[in-house]
Amino acid sequence: MKKIIYLAFASLLSLTAAAQPHHEVTESYQKFAQLLLYINSHYVDSAGIGKLTEKAIIATLQNLDPHSTYLNADEFKTSNEPLEGNFEGVGIEFNILNDTLTVVSPISGGPSQAVGIRAADRIVTVDNENIAGVGLTNAQVLKYLRGPKGTKVSLTIARKGVPQPLSFTVVRDKIPIHSVDAAYEVQPGMAYIRLGRFSLTTLDEMKEAMKKFKKTPASMILDLRNNSGGVFKTSVDLCNQFFDAGHLLVYTEGLHYPKTMELSGNDGFFKAGKLVVLLDEGSASASEIVAGCIQDWDRGILIGRRSYGKGLVQQLLPLTDGSQIRLTVARYHTPTGRLIQRPYNAGETEKYYADLYKRALHGEFFSRDSIRFPDTLKYYTLSKQRVVYGGGGIMPDIFMPRDTTGYSKYYDHLVRAGLLHQFTMEYADTHRSRLEKNYKTIAGFDKQFYITDDIFEQFLAYAEKQGVARDAKGLEISGNDMRLQLKALLARTLWDTGAYYEIINKRLDKEFIKAVEVLNNWSYYAPEILF
Repeated sequence: MKKIIYLAFASLLSLTAAAQPHHEVTESYQKFAQLLLYINSHYVDSAGIGKLTEKAIIATLQNLDPHSTYLNADEFKTSNEPLEGNFEGVGIEFNILNDTLTVVSPISGGPSQAVGIRAADRIVTVDNENIAGVGLTNAQVLKYLRGPKGTKVSLTIARKGVPQPLSFTVVRDKIPIHSVDAAYEVQPGMAYIRLGRFSLTTLDEMKEAMKKFKKTPASMILDLRNNSGGVFKTSVDLCNQFFDAGHLLVYTEGLHYPKTMELSGNDGFFKAGKLVVLLDEGSASASEIVAGCIQDWDRGILIGRRSYGKGLVQQLLPLTDGSQIRLTVARYHTPTGRLIQRPYNAGETEKYYADLYKRALHGEFFSRDSIRFPDTLKYYTLSKQRVVYGGGGIMPDIFMPRDTTGYSKYYDHLVRAGLLHQFTMEYADTHRSRLEKNYKTIAGFDKQFYITDDIFEQFLAYAEKQGVARDAKGLEISGNDMRLQLKALLARTLWDTGAYYEIINKRLDKEFIKAVEVLNNWSYYAPEILF
């Protein structure tokens, strides 16, 4: 037993001996090994030494920072699927905090995002089975949430600021692993590209998307909203596409990791055009690297709301049994030196993940005036010496509040129940031959197809059969938005996710509309930005 325990900690010793005095590390791991030996030899019951060790590792990592985590051998095998593999399920990135399943981010284009599940939501029941406070493991989460495409799962969610639990019905689907959710020409010479994540294939997908345009666009809207990040190298590769050679794109630095600078090369595919980047509180990690780089060099204009603020570098380190720890080893800095990572206190992970609620409570999503930056966090852009601020996340140049004008509880209930998606899928299946015959292109569908009163009434009746009674006040507030969502979702069913954005953006998306305005009036909005 003693030999096994010493072997289990040998790799830890070799990794940390350079960081701490050798005797301190040796004494610490021998002390813990001795504890396990005592428990194994003297404890009144069978203690399960392996499980105790896992819990100790998890507890230790939770007292470091919010993003250092432990993966057992089985979990490690599936941990890279969102970046390079394939799976079916509800589509969330998650963490288990204080024995509660917490949504880190819904995967862009996935079924959880479609019904309105948000970052920091806490899932407390799955199909009416309580999963909070019962010793939930990562493996159990995968068993609960993954499943064949088309199967339904009912989730009860606790959301900060909402007094009653929220119920969602999620239809499992093939989780999209592509990066480019949409790429189309908004108007002659103006491209729109939406990136859902940074995966190993992102740059190839971006280059393929650029081929859709007859020639290199004169202007581009790069949409990074709700992009939770991904592969660091991919973010560097994407930054490189917007600059001539020799520009500092990002640098990383940690106590035991020397400063490493990433510089642009000379092979970018969009080095001269006008550029707008859309971001919001769901934009994290790799997407913040891109946004920060573009802002620091005055390369483009950022529109939206302050990004998430995740700027810690993790490295996978193996343990002896095939498990891994994802350990934070450095921090990302933008070219001006700004720290992307928002502040946190070691061991206060719950508070860290509640930050979005705190920001909402303070009015940050609706008013730029609610955000205060101290002068100590002031930086100056590298080309035009404009003032920007550090301290966590990237603050856009043009602030856009959340748009809630079409919101009603009735509409929210319909979305959370997944009824708009379900109805459009059934409608498309029933009328597919006629729709495909009459509408050959997305543009033709957009111009000629309408959600008529008859179709809308069919939807309302469908919702009533599913237990959601119609609400006259809710229809007055949200009826027009609901019709447009139904049309866009039907287009997605007939074509792809890009069709959804092509229809919804220009009518409902105020940040997108602002981006078009900025690009069409560039001399007014960016008189000092040169390319």
